[in-house]
Amino acid sequence: MKLGIIGLEGAGKTTLFEALTGNQQTEAHKSEPRIAVVKVPDSRVDLLSEMYNPRKTIFAQVDYLLPVRTGGKRDQNAWVAVRDCDAFIHVVRNFTPYGGDGPQPLRDFTELDQEMILADQMVVEKRMERLILDGKRGKPGSPEETALLKKCLALLESEIPLRNDPEIAQAHLLRGYAFVSGKPVLVLFNNADDDDETPEKESPALKDISMTIKGKLEQEIAQMSGEEAEDFLKEFNIQVTARDRVIRRSYDLLGLISFFTVGEDEVRAWTIRKDTDAVDAAEVIHSDIKKGFIRAEVLSYEDLMAAGSYAEARKRGTVRLEGKTYKVQDGDIINFRFNV
Repeated sequence: MKLGIIGLEGAGKTTLFEALTGNQQTEAHKSEPRIAVVKVPDSRVDLLSEMYNPRKTIFAQVDYLLPVRTGGKRDQNAWVAVRDCDAFIHVVRNFTPYGGDGPQPLRDFTELDQEMILADQMVVEKRMERLILDGKRGKPGSPEETALLKKCLALLESEIPLRNDPEIAQAHLLRGYAFVSGKPVLVLFNNADDDDETPEKESPALKDISMTIKGKLEQEIAQMSGEEAEDFLKEFNIQVTARDRVIRRSYDLLGLISFFTVGEDEVRAWTIRKDTDAVDAAEVIHSDIKKGFIRAEVLSYEDLMAAGSYAEARKRGTVRLEGKTYKVQDGDIINFRFNV
């Protein structure tokens, strides 16, 4: 999962990036994109590792990208850097900087959203112009693609982001365009340390895709040692760090789940979308496993913990064989049987 961090100038994007990754800025970072890989905390992986004592334990990972600049009416090319992201974290200022103006979070959210809409509109118009020229030269394009592009243009001209229309946002024929307004967005209202207000109350439409954080405070926590951070969290009554909360919400936003493979060599978490068939989950591990798929031996994490061992779970009959179309569930422990 790759998440791009976007926002207007002064929103606190760098602060948030460092809060989520613990990756501190150097002089070299000021003129280049920054990317960091963060493991997804999962107590299930920890317990499975204790049970199997493998040579390697591998958690799922999230890639965070902080581009040099994200958006702006004068520089539409700025969106190129984040077009390959799976989703965006839109940082919105909800604090008053020293000597600056008070926050207007809903205005700022709308401003950047409109910039994304404009960037996509330019892409659609350019492509449609090309299709018209090709048609005049006797090279007609796909009628389905043309129809979808017309729907896109109608939405964009009405200042509606493409993500508001799931059929358009998920259309296979449009994947190559990587429309920025079609990507899922998690809105983070960046508050001052002493502010617990949630501005999404003013806009019910943002309630399901937003959360409030104290960016500067979380940045400080990310730089601390484990013991220091634990004491700090207790002092400020913070139950869960921003890093963990953002990862959880990002998984929910994208409809992601984890399944596990276990053994003496390796315990590993794999990330897939909900409702993924077993044969497609196998491909996440290796294309040969999908090609030679025979069966999936499946045991739920809860059943394994209840049994205490894989052998005992097998005796209890909770280990089962599933076919290609089985919908993998969050927490499934899977051993793929295949032959190539």
